[in-house]
Amino acid sequence: MAIKATIYKAELQIADMDRSYYGDHAMTLARHPSETDERMMVRLVAFALYADPALSFGKGLCVEDEPDLWQRDLTGSIERWIDVGQPDEKWIRKACGRADKVVVISFGRAAAIWWGGVREKLARQSNLTVINLPPEVAPALARLTDRGMRLQFTLQDGHVWVTNGQETVEFEPERLFGPARY
Repeated sequence: MAIKATIYKAELQIADMDRSYYGDHAMTLARHPSETDERMMVRLVAFALYADPALSFGKGLCVEDEPDLWQRDLTGSIERWIDVGQPDEKWIRKACGRADKVVVISFGRAAAIWWGGVREKLARQSNLTVINLPPEVAPALARLTDRGMRLQFTLQDGHVWVTNGQETVEFEPERLFGPARY
């Protein structure tokens, strides 16, 4: 018998001063049995960085042909494709062919090794942005995990603050590749 996904409820309050975006989002996340709290929380950070009413979560790790998050226009065309982690460079190139903009948010101690291995292979992808979170960020975010989360995200001058009311995680995403604005 297969292990089922764990369901998390999240209420996000996002104040992105850099983009003048302010919004509240209530969402349900399904955490695949093989997904860590760190990865799930980085998915929430990805949502906050690119928050938009049209941005939604993909079906996750169990579906091969979908990103972690994506934004579609009214015709169904993919405006933004967001993957979390260290995806295969062939997968990234395929995403670049399908979407107007592709974002990869890498995290963890192996991120630098991964990027060193794929950087040259992705150099010609003009619609790609690669962002790295400092290694200590994902474990700190994982400590905020709760089955019923209420999180506030504040984004200003390239810095991100995430708080649950008791603990705050502050970091600056590092742009490894692509346009200056993540």
